[in-house]
Amino acid sequence: MLLRGRARRGREAHAGTGDDPLDAAQERRVRAVLALGGVPQADLPDGVQQVRLRLLERAASGREAPRDVSAWAAVVASNLAMDWHRAKRRQERLGERLAALRQPAHPSGEDTSVLSLAVAQGLDELPDAQRQVVVLRFYADLPVRSIAEQLGVPEGTVKSRLHTAVRALRARLHEDEVV
Repeated sequence: MLLRGRARRGREAHAGTGDDPLDAAQERRVRAVLALGGVPQADLPDGVQQVRLRLLERAASGREAPRDVSAWAAVVASNLAMDWHRAKRRQERLGERLAALRQPAHPSGEDTSVLSLAVAQGLDELPDAQRQVVVLRFYADLPVRSIAEQLGVPEGTVKSRLHTAVRALRARLHEDEVV
């Protein structure tokens, strides 16, 4: 496919000179989205590099450049923040399991661990779009409006996904007799 106008010129310029595919404003936006998504300061440079890499991979594959690189980069950054949270949760769950093997759990701690594990398993079973809004809303503590803006969807869509996801998690917890 042929790239249009500015996107094609930008890609040709980057291919020829090795310029950065993200301008300074786009990089600041990516850093902000990652930070708002809960990614620690120390991991922000890696996140920005991942966004650059995905933009370069997209161009190298011959796919059409995004119409709005800044918005596309923000969504990719949001997805990276979600991936970071998933990886962190996996590490935390593994740590919890190892700690449980080392020392006997107290009854109140056991209840909390069972609930945490059940919620984590329920999140893993949600569709990606629902899991993303739950993570952004409850783990990254972003307001619905910010989530909608970052994902490029209406606020009503975010609310609908949250409602459906919470209902599914609640049903899962009742099925497993956790609550």
